[in-house]
Amino acid sequence: MGLTKSEIFTDEQNQLSTLLKAIAHPARIAILQRIIISNTCICGDLVGELGLAQATISQHLKELKTAGIIQGTIEGVSVCYCINPKTWKLLEDQLGAFLSSYKGELSCC
Repeated sequence: MGLTKSEIFTDEQNQLSTLLKAIAHPARIAILQRIIISNTCICGDLVGELGLAQATISQHLKELKTAGIIQGTIEGVSVCYCINPKTWKLLEDQLGAFLSSYKGELSCC
């Protein structure tokens, strides 16, 4: 595997890259959408709603949690997940600034 040379990039560039990698899977997008729609913590009812195996969902939740996009708490025998508001705001700000930096050239190529 090649070296990414992440040290030559800014902290913001590395951070945005990490967050985008964490959400760059359709199952993870679906999980995040489900959490957002529910407007509450999700406690283990994603299997029936997404049609994926529990192990698959658990792996995707782990990736999202490792990146800090979601946070989890243990309630009894289940783990409940919700959006981490601090990281979500950071993602919104950084991605918004990145996308809005393009001003749309009138002539190109």
